[in-house]
Amino acid sequence: MKNLILVAGATGNLGYKICRELTKLNVPVRAIVREGSDPEKIQALEQLGADVFRVDLSNEQELIGACNGVSCVVSALAGLHEVIVGMQTNLLSAAVAAGVPRFIPSDFSTDFTKMPVGANRNFDLRKEFEEILYRAPIKATSIFNGAFAHILRYNIPLFNTNEKTIAYYDDKTDWKIDFTTMDDTAAFTARAAMDDATPRYLRVASFQVSPNDLVRLSEEHKGAKFQLVHMGSMENFSAYNKAQRAENPEGENQLYPKWQQAQYLYSMFLVHHPALDNDRYEGINWLPVEHNI
Repeated sequence: MKNLILVAGATGNLGYKICRELTKLNVPVRAIVREGSDPEKIQALEQLGADVFRVDLSNEQELIGACNGVSCVVSALAGLHEVIVGMQTNLLSAAVAAGVPRFIPSDFSTDFTKMPVGANRNFDLRKEFEEILYRAPIKATSIFNGAFAHILRYNIPLFNTNEKTIAYYDDKTDWKIDFTTMDDTAAFTARAAMDDATPRYLRVASFQVSPNDLVRLSEEHKGAKFQLVHMGSMENFSAYNKAQRAENPEGENQLYPKWQQAQYLYSMFLVHHPALDNDRYEGINWLPVEHNI
């Protein structure tokens, strides 16, 4: 089947970058956007050469029409249950109805298949959608990229440039944490969308660094040797996150409440990729950690 890739969530940062990478590879792109999307973002997609479809993600016939003739649907949708489960299920159903052979869900994250339910609310939503995807008559591939590398610039506890500290839990000073830049994630996803032989899961990382690695890097690139700070046990961290979520129920309607941010940090120290699929495709220049701190 000739490649024609549909990208949902194309006006988002990752979705736009996936469209850009596909057009670099001279692959036709169909970008679906919601009514009322930012006109400047739509114009940017059109300037890339993407064929923009304005659709109502709750309208089955509109979605089926957008999926007609498509070789792979790539979802870069972001949101809570209404989006990750609801809208993605609508998109999946339309892809099946239109005879699309392949589907890449919006699973760009740590490998949540290795995580218990309740450890990360946003990953639980992806687990729920995965059960729906499992039953669908379509070939699916999830791309796990760990954490997006730019968060290292946000003074998160793992690498706090204000306090000049580096957090760790249990005895995990040498625990390797997976990070991938959004550009590298997009470049890999574009190639995976063109690859009919993808397995169910692909795992990548621009780089893998431990707290001890970050100490060395802080001295080399931040002009000061950051201090390792032991934050306690993973067991206590998990209990703390559950308590914070229970005490702040308004966060259930927010994409990144404080307790969700803490759940992401917990995930970084709970699961990592023992093996990477970085070498599956040529032409990706994986950016090192030095470019991201």
